[in-house]
Amino acid sequence: MIEIVAVNVGVPRLLGQHQGTKVYSGIVKSPLPNGTSLWLSLFNLAGDGQADLSVHGGPDKAVYSYPSEHIPQWESDLGETLGEAPFGENLSTRGALENDVCIGDRWRWDQAVLQVCQPRWPCFKLALYRGRSDIQTKMRFSGYTGWYLRVLEPGEVKVGSQLEVIERDPAGLSIADAHQAMADRQLTNRNLIERLAKHVSLADEWRIPLRERLGS
Repeated sequence: MIEIVAVNVGVPRLLGQHQGTKVYSGIVKSPLPNGTSLWLSLFNLAGDGQADLSVHGGPDKAVYSYPSEHIPQWESDLGETLGEAPFGENLSTRGALENDVCIGDRWRWDQAVLQVCQPRWPCFKLALYRGRSDIQTKMRFSGYTGWYLRVLEPGEVKVGSQLEVIERDPAGLSIADAHQAMADRQLTNRNLIERLAKHVSLADEWRIPLRERLGS
């Protein structure tokens, strides 16, 4: 079982300006009270939303999960208290890290079934939200990015429930492995990249660049 420390949702709002253009985003999220029931669809949690659906949201980014275990280290490194949902996560969890969680793993959350499908690759909106131009590089370099889940079976979920790991993917390719493969532009570990590029559960956003790198 994986503990859900908090469930966070938010709708698009004005985040600030980037290169002279107003930026709207749903990255600012707030925790829901314990015991709250809500619907988890194929695309997101009820009450959650994204501003730019061309790069955010959709079936392969329905739920963003982040390990709460990383927060103390981030606060130490950044020299600040991060507060609620500091990286725009829907689920703040305890009991699963990037080395443990594998592409294709299936989790049950009350009536819903979810599947791990890709790491997060933060965009400039995280930097705008946190007010730090270095946060994207720091997050990618650390590998402490959390992961996205697709929804295989929609259903009603409750704040305060736990996540049950109902199936571990047999390929055993972790979120950390996916980061290593994406960073390996010299094909140093070609076997790892090939295995990930062939994984049917890996989101296209990650699989396609890996296949292009392999020339396939």
